Amino acid sequence: MEDDPSLSALVCDYLAIAGCQVDTAADGILGLEKALVGAFDLMILDIMLPGLDGFEISRRFRAVSDKPLLILSARREDIDKIRGLGLGADDYMTKPFSPGELARYERLTGGRADALVRSIEIRSLSLDPEARKVRVSGREVDLAPKEFELLRLLMRNPDKVFSKEEIFDRIWGEDRYGDLSTVTVHVRKIREKIEVNPSEPEYLETVWGMGYRVRV
Repeated sequence: MEDDPSLSALVCDYLAIAGCQVDTAADGILGLEKALVGAFDLMILDIMLPGLDGFEISRRFRAVSDKPLLILSARREDIDKIRGLGLGADDYMTKPFSPGELARYERLTGGRADALVRSIEIRSLSLDPEARKVRVSGREVDLAPKEFELLRLLMRNPDKVFSKEEIFDRIWGEDRYGDLSTVTVHVRKIREKIEVNPSEPEYLETVWGMGYRVRV
C-alpha cells in the first residue's frame, strides 16, 4: 500500500521482475480490505496513508493474519520503528531505498513469494522463476544473475519491445555507473547461451531502432 504513484510503480516493477504477482492500493481502507480477502504471501505498506495509517492497518491485519508484513516508510525515528514492529510488522525499511533492498521479501516469505509464479515457456525455451533455471530443448543453460533478470523481463512480456533505456532502468535501477552498452553486452551473452545461431536469433530479437523482444 503506497499513495505515491511513482514509488508504487517502482516497487511493482522490481517485484514483477523478481517474478511476483502484485496488487496495489493507494488508500489504507481499500488496502486492508484487499489484504484480508486476497491470497497474498506478503503485504508491503507505508505508514502515512489516507483512510487508515500503516500502524492501524498493522494492528488490524495482525489480529487476524500471520502473513509476513513489511513496512516501507519515510519515517526514520526509532520510536516509529519500535511501534511498527511492536504492532506486528516483520521488518521496517526506510525511504529512500535502493530497489535491491526489496530482496528482503525473500527472507520474510521463506522463498514463498514466487509461489504464484508459473514457469514461462516459449516454444523450446523455458524459464523457472522460483528455481532460477533456464532450459532450451531440455538442456539447462547457466545465466548470470543480470542475464537471468533481463531474459525473465522479456519472457514475461512476450512480443513486447523494450528499449535499451527501459531495460537498463528496470534491471540496473539506480546503478548509473553503467551505460546502455551494458544492455547490448548482456543480450549478446544471452544469445550465445540460448540460441542455436546467435547471429540469427530465434528467440531474443532485435527490433531495429526500437529495442529487444522475445518472439513467440
